[in-house]
Amino acid sequence: MKMVFLDAGTMGPVSLDPIAQLGELVLYHTSTHQEACERVADADVILTNKAPVDDTIMAAAPALKLICVSATGLNHIDLEAARRRGVAVRNVAGYSTESVLQITFMHILSLMCRPAFYDAEVKDFTYSRSGVPNDVRKPFHELYGKTIGIIGMGNIGQRVAQVAAAFGMKPVYYSTSGTSHCKDWPSLPLDELMKEADIVSIHCPLNERTRTLVGARELALMKPGACLVNLGRGAVVDEVALAEAIDKGRIAGAALDVFSTEPLPEDHPLLHTSHPERLRFTPHIAWASYESLDRLVQKMVENIREVLG
Repeated sequence: MKMVFLDAGTMGPVSLDPIAQLGELVLYHTSTHQEACERVADADVILTNKAPVDDTIMAAAPALKLICVSATGLNHIDLEAARRRGVAVRNVAGYSTESVLQITFMHILSLMCRPAFYDAEVKDFTYSRSGVPNDVRKPFHELYGKTIGIIGMGNIGQRVAQVAAAFGMKPVYYSTSGTSHCKDWPSLPLDELMKEADIVSIHCPLNERTRTLVGARELALMKPGACLVNLGRGAVVDEVALAEAIDKGRIAGAALDVFSTEPLPEDHPLLHTSHPERLRFTPHIAWASYESLDRLVQKMVENIREVLG
């Protein structure tokens, strides 16, 4: 069995030896579309994290039996072509819930508590030279009593709500599927959530219902002191509109781990705002704790064994 990993460079330092033990494993750091077509010619299994796999790539792999996705989202796989060709597609759900939860609150606390500012004040001797024992020129905000509006109440969204409640926050949510299945917290229409929330935290998948779900109109509904956090998919937010909202002070801040184009282009408006201090970024790493990477690899092994024995 030959397994070709099109973008193994996205997996970081985790060992892929458990997968290699199943057969011949060929690793490519990244792959263009043309390179992918050439590299999968004799593959039984295509492994991909974010590299798209369309009908053309599947056609170039006549022996293909499985597309093994090292992620939860499937928006980069042509599922209809896979179904038509009889190719199984397996993703990995639930492996990164606690990892994404942790980075979500890292971002929320960073926006509300300004740790980088305070750290710099000590390290650049501003505090040492201030002559006062406690420099409180820029107080921080408490989470207690604030409303957190969660867009997408899946496993991650529910864990965000639980932890938020432990901080004394008031969780509400918008169901992007329209089912409002979670009865633990109030479900609101999107417009109402955007108006009420002090923090809007996005944890939904990308599909036709959620693409640019949060645009200029929705951002304009937010409180001037509210913040937006996106750990779902980049294209859920109109990033140009978000950059404008930050520039004009329509919202207090935003933190993003995901972007509509990855990596983020150097000329992107979010990297050239007049108020960079209102923004926090991480390079799509919320899923990638050491522990979640280990869980991911083990689940990929299970998926390959399930389909190919």
